[in-house]
Formats: sequence, structure tokens, C-alpha cells
Amino acid sequence: RGGALFEPDGALAGAEPPPGDYDCRTIKLGRAQRSMLDYVAYPAFRCRIAREGGRLHFTKLTGSQRQAGTIFPDNGRRMIFLGTLMLGDETRALRYGRDRERDLIGVVERVGPDRWRIAFPRPHYESLLDVIELVPR
Repeated sequence: RGGALFEPDGALAGAEPPPGDYDCRTIKLGRAQRSMLDYVAYPAFRCRIAREGGRLHFTKLTGSQRQAGTIFPDNGRRMIFLGTLMLGDETRALRYGRDRERDLIGVVERVGPDRWRIAFPRPHYESLLDVIELVPR
């Protein structure tokens, strides 16, 4: 149903998303607890990728769970996200390593023309895999 978004080997060359504003849709796959759903797809929220000090930074700007962190180069087909999760009305992200329940590691990949994903395996909350689809606004 998600096509290239969920294709494990679907990464294309040119993994680095350009700075700018994005529509970001979160899909939660699997359930961490029996009371959760196996599949949840949220509508698009606003996200931003910015270059600061030579590094790329990703921030989900809206929603009740907002990922924020740095994107590091890895190889031509993927980059690595290292960051944390902001909840509710928090205005600043915790520093990575301060709260293991909020620490996030993800893989950033381009999966189509003007389409990227960040896959977060084993997030602490709700699911077994979170995938954020990024499409430029």
C-alpha cells in the first residue's frame, strides 16, 4: 500500500534532503503493547530541514510527538538521524542521551523524486517501526 515508502531496499542515490519546509506524514507499524493498533497513518504535519553550521537538522514543527535532531552523512543511499522526541507543548528538545525513552536513531533515505523517508526502528512509544514520509511543500 505504501509502495516505495515501505520497500526495505528502495533507497535511491542522493539521500540528502534539501533544506526547506516539508509535509511530513507519520506511519506507525506494529504495536509495542497489545492495546495499540498494528497500523496507524497520521495526516501530514509541517516539518523543516535546515542547514546550520554545516550540518542538516530535522524538526517536526507540529503535532503532539515531534522529532528533532541532526542528520549525519553515511553513504550515498542513506543518512543517519540522531535526535530526540518532544511531547505536547514542549518548546525545546532534550539533548540526546538525557532520556532513553525519547532518544531516537533513524535512517534517512530518498525513495522517489522529491520524496524521502526517515525510518525509526523500535521507538519507545506505541509501535515497532515509525516511518516519516517527507515531501517538499
